[in-house]
Amino acid sequence: MERKNDIIITLLLAFSLSGSAFASNKEKIYAAYISNRMIDWQIVIDSMEQNKTGNAAYLSELVNYQYGYIGYCLAEDDDKKAKHYLDLAENNLDILENKNFDPALVNAYEAAFWGFKIGLSPIKAPIFGRRCIKNADRALELNNQLPFAHVQYGNAYFYMPAVFGGSKQVAIEHFLLAIKQMETSPEELKNNWNYLSLLSLTAQSYEELNEFGKAQVIYEKALKFEPNFKWIKDELYPDLKTKLKQQ
Repeated sequence: MERKNDIIITLLLAFSLSGSAFASNKEKIYAAYISNRMIDWQIVIDSMEQNKTGNAAYLSELVNYQYGYIGYCLAEDDDKKAKHYLDLAENNLDILENKNFDPALVNAYEAAFWGFKIGLSPIKAPIFGRRCIKNADRALELNNQLPFAHVQYGNAYFYMPAVFGGSKQVAIEHFLLAIKQMETSPEELKNNWNYLSLLSLTAQSYEELNEFGKAQVIYEKALKFEPNFKWIKDELYPDLKTKLKQQ
């Protein structure tokens, strides 16, 4: 009986520690994002990839962090690293799809990954673009209340040429809807890099349309939520203020 109790205590402790580590990954990613320390982000996803299991929730979180890091690599013109992490993320997404894990979310990630592939191979944009739209449409068909699906639908229409039906205004409408949907669950916004990323994306989209006043509102909203968000505080918002002065 004593040995049985020791085993139970050990299993409970292991479960508690794994849950604690699971939570700390979210905190570490958030801290890396707001401080623009992407090497810390890479350390987290490398560790998670190395120690991953078949746990669907764990894989879903890992795919989200890999998704964010791929976008960063593309922005830094580091195509080699972007492709490496895209390959890993697609493999993890395949596992989730095989588990029939949240088909709407899986389709939204597939749309995002087709978008990344356009960045890696622009010449294939007509082919990859259609696949991106198809997955984004499917994600919304499956779950119109999924913020990430609206983000990917918005991204697809933002970058699609107008001659093929693209619309930056339609894109922003979906970004705003995603923000509204996320904010219906305030408890889920804590340490959530996706929320700040969405606010940044929306504000920059307004800037693309020269709607600087609306961009300012979104930047201020982001800084109110997270005053230490370095990217907006030190770069995006000061740049916008310069544009406003020049009007």
